[in-house]
Amino acid sequence: MARTTPPLQVNVFIDALGWKLQQGAPFLTDLLPTRRPLATVFGYSSTCDPTILTGRPPREHGHFAFYRYDPSASPFPAGLCRALGVLPPALADRGRVRSLLSRWFARHKGFTGYFQLYSVPFCRLPSLDYSERRDLYERGGIRGGQETLLDRLRDADVPCHVSNWRHGDPENVAAARVALEQGTARFFYVYLAGLDALLHRHGTAAPEPRRHIRWLESALRDLLAVARAKDPSAVLRVFSDHGMTDVTDHCDLQERIARTGLRWGKDYAAVYDSTMARFWFLRDGAKERVEEALRAEPRGRVLSESDLAGFGCDFPGRTYGETFFLLNPGVLLLPSDLGRRPLRGMHEYAPEHHDSVAFYGCSETETHSPVGLADLHDVLLAPYGLARLRESRRTA
Repeated sequence: MARTTPPLQVNVFIDALGWKLQQGAPFLTDLLPTRRPLATVFGYSSTCDPTILTGRPPREHGHFAFYRYDPSASPFPAGLCRALGVLPPALADRGRVRSLLSRWFARHKGFTGYFQLYSVPFCRLPSLDYSERRDLYERGGIRGGQETLLDRLRDADVPCHVSNWRHGDPENVAAARVALEQGTARFFYVYLAGLDALLHRHGTAAPEPRRHIRWLESALRDLLAVARAKDPSAVLRVFSDHGMTDVTDHCDLQERIARTGLRWGKDYAAVYDSTMARFWFLRDGAKERVEEALRAEPRGRVLSESDLAGFGCDFPGRTYGETFFLLNPGVLLLPSDLGRRPLRGMHEYAPEHHDSVAFYGCSETETHSPVGLADLHDVLLAPYGLARLRESRRTA
């Protein structure tokens, strides 16, 4: 008798499981006969996740970095920020203090997405907008207004189990296992971000991330066994958003820009991310002076218009920056608005760099596999007849 419903689909997102990393620590080679490198996109997870969910490039879905210069849209009250600005650096820069303030502010503003103040100077916050105010995994979470693959599944009445991204890996694996045992879902999106944190902290060669990879293997073997006890045809897919690069050098770009004599908020504005800096120019002549200083820094490069267009990050109105400066792989911007302490691993350098490439694997031998992150949208929807079937973006 012909099957009328798709096999149970267990889709597992593992943050930072790069193609190169899993080659050095072979990952589920017996369970995933289809495995290939997966091209990432330029930007951080704040760019990658919406690309996976919508199948659209950043210029369309509207997500890139968390912070951007836009005083008219800033959610940060100037009075509150001035008050916080009097805190001594020893207190204001503490991670625990910033996390507590972030949770309070998110509740106060009703933000449901991932929100973190990181190390952005309090005095600059009233000039900055924050991009991920709404939960990407709930309807209406995408800035560009696109439906996500989860929206389309729910509209088609496909029972879904989606992990809570706020929880850790053991909790999310356990919750997925319970849902499998109870038979409450046919589509699973299991979100696992623990490896990313370990790689940032320890680097790619350390024992801690290697142990976590072995734990992930065991956990996914168990999930697939439970799934196949319910449905012998159950399919396991594993994919990531990017890889990880070991940090070998630090660059204090803020000090270099300070030497120009230009003033933040008067002549220019900037957001200093971990691997790049983005600039907006408020007075004539500021762009030329900033770019001259940037070109004197040998550990990175100013991205051209064609670079940004090729990355799909030529945003209308240059909302995320007029000039982008990208560091070379392995160089960490320190200090930055995202942190003031060294890390041993970082991601989101040039997307074509071998460390940046993501991973895709499937328990079935597939005729077509995804080439890049945007293709995952159709791959995950195809069993339900909901894909856009953009075959030109796939390869056999």
